[in-house]
Amino acid sequence: MAYADQEMSGNRIIAIIIVALIHVGIGYLLISGLAYSAVKDVVERVTTVDIEEPEPPEPEEEPPPPPEETVAPPPPVAPPPPMNIAPNPPRVTTQPNIPPPAPPARIVPPPAPPAPPAPPPPPSQARAVSPDGLNRWTRRIIDNYPSSALRREIEGTVGVAVTVGANGRVASCRVTRSADPILDRAACDDITRYARFNPALDDAGNPTTGSWATNIVYRLD
Repeated sequence: MAYADQEMSGNRIIAIIIVALIHVGIGYLLISGLAYSAVKDVVERVTTVDIEEPEPPEPEEEPPPPPEETVAPPPPVAPPPPMNIAPNPPRVTTQPNIPPPAPPARIVPPPAPPAPPAPPPPPSQARAVSPDGLNRWTRRIIDNYPSSALRREIEGTVGVAVTVGANGRVASCRVTRSADPILDRAACDDITRYARFNPALDDAGNPTTGSWATNIVYRLD
């Protein structure tokens, strides 16, 4: 409303100023000798001017007031529990000498279980040399009495030691007890030729070399 009143007052002042200016102009025309009729027409036109005041704007509708917010009541506050304040604080005792900390406990792991016993080794199949058909080939050696020893009537006992190969045959011969050079030589020659043996065996049962010893008795009947 105040804005409309101010606008209307302004328009009136402008109209008044215009009318005053017109009157001044009319007076000037009268003084300058202008035709009275022209002045009269102008005055009539000016005096008959209708000033239409603009209609005041409709007042804007005020927005409705915001709804009142409902404020929840504060939650009930429980009173704090009563505190028991001792009139005299507990007595604090200090220890001048602090003992050293106890050593950490030593954890001894349990002993490892004993290792399982090793499997027993397989039984040994080793064996020594043994004669094969001793009586047979001993008789052949005695029957092959050296002829030169017979003529000279030489007799005696000859000790021999032989090395028997894996094939059961005599590989070498040496005299361990001498009787006579003729009988010694005949004993090694004949036992190498006629003797047969069961060869020695190692632990796995494989044939191997071995040794054997005996005495050959030469006697004239």
